[in-house]
Amino acid sequence: MHGFMRIAFAGTPAFAATSLGALLDAGFEVGLVLSQPDRPAGRGQHLQPSAVKRLALDRGIPTLCPASLRPERAGAQTELALQQLRAAAPDVLVVAAYGLLLPQTVLDLPRGLPLGRATIGAINIHASLLPRWRGAAPVVRAIEAGDTRTGITIMQMDAGLDTGPILLAEAVDIDASITAGALTEILAQLGGRLIVTALREIEHGRLQARAQPDEGVTYAHKVEKREAWIDWNEPAERLASRVRAFDPFPGACSSMGGQTIKFWRARALAASTVPSAALATPGTIQAIGAEGIVVACGQGSLCLTQLQRPGGRRLAATEFLAGTALAVGARWRSPATGIANSADER
Repeated sequence: MHGFMRIAFAGTPAFAATSLGALLDAGFEVGLVLSQPDRPAGRGQHLQPSAVKRLALDRGIPTLCPASLRPERAGAQTELALQQLRAAAPDVLVVAAYGLLLPQTVLDLPRGLPLGRATIGAINIHASLLPRWRGAAPVVRAIEAGDTRTGITIMQMDAGLDTGPILLAEAVDIDASITAGALTEILAQLGGRLIVTALREIEHGRLQARAQPDEGVTYAHKVEKREAWIDWNEPAERLASRVRAFDPFPGACSSMGGQTIKFWRARALAASTVPSAALATPGTIQAIGAEGIVVACGQGSLCLTQLQRPGGRRLAATEFLAGTALAVGARWRSPATGIANSADER
């Protein structure tokens, strides 16, 4: 059914591999795949292919992994990738979390599919409801901000940062306890379904593009490791959201006794539910019990329920406490925010 539409696909992580798999399973012809170069991973830091590259090779699809596609940085790999992309003569380039800048020269390479009176050459699968959370980390930033819904937008690519016209969009609710990893999996499945729907609708001339609204634009900046450090002066509600947003990367953390401890599960407590909460300095342990480790924040308190020592595994608070001596009154230290210092830890 889809034999006359030739697709090139560009993507890197598991999120993108789900969409590639959906296209292949739906019968679309993907003639060439672009993915980021292999990266060191695991304890041995051996080079590992991306999820998209693994799937493409398993399906026998030619795959290229240039470090850049920008003509001004053209090396041998870039030149080869551009040559093979031209030779593949795709009708459309489908992009999902590729992670590399696609210059206009690349966006102009596909022959294009009819879309009304125009053509569409490049389509992006973006994990937010545009124009909210344009950029690199839309899932993390949505959870961190306390958003109650997000979704997938299938958009026509242009030279801007996620600024192109919208083809399809579908929303999902953000559960109050969901992590970035779990939400990404949900959105990956939705993205795979919507890109198949979009291409089928384009085939039958039933899809129209609409410009993104001018209002509601936000940017999802790339997550940096330094953001992992908890600033205990912030409200507990925001910190609880950040713990979920930073799972699985980079993992929210703070320091105690010279060790960096990661927090994987936490919930906010109102100040009225914690004894002497109003008197506690942010970062101070207020209570330790079966439910978790309660820590004072700028507003309210954070109850830590799942933690991880360096080199260890994730543990429920009761298991963690069995191997770590913590006392009420001790203070967590977050060097990046200047909160507390080693003299305060006891």
